[in-house]
Amino acid sequence: MKSIILSMTLLFSLAGPAQNNLIEMQKIEREILAVTDSLTRCMINRDLEAMDKILDKSFTLTHITGYVQSRSDWLKEIEAETMKYYNYVPQSRDVNIAGKKAEVIEQNVLDARIWGTWNKWGLQQTIQLEKRNNTWIILNSVATLF
Repeated sequence: MKSIILSMTLLFSLAGPAQNNLIEMQKIEREILAVTDSLTRCMINRDLEAMDKILDKSFTLTHITGYVQSRSDWLKEIEAETMKYYNYVPQSRDVNIAGKKAEVIEQNVLDARIWGTWNKWGLQQTIQLEKRNNTWIILNSVATLF
């Protein structure tokens, strides 16, 4: 009986750090996804002030055409509604974390009017983030079709 109790104690003591690490990684993943979700809501709501807080000053958006757009140009387009976002339906997402860097690969259907063309695009966004001063900041986003 003592050996069973000792074995169980050893098993739980070994599992403890691994379990804590898993819980911490899940917490970090939720923080990262909250930022990317916030960006999408801000795009739809034209909340440029909130976007300003989560986008790096040198943020770029690469469109499905390959066009790389600067942060300031993109925000001006959203403000002028030459890029108007209506809705998105998430399909899948994957988060890869390496210390203070992260990459989110999301697939969603985006309902938007971009430069006069209104469509529902099946987009894959590859988003790079970095943690600075305890806050995740979006560095860039690359869109492709899926």
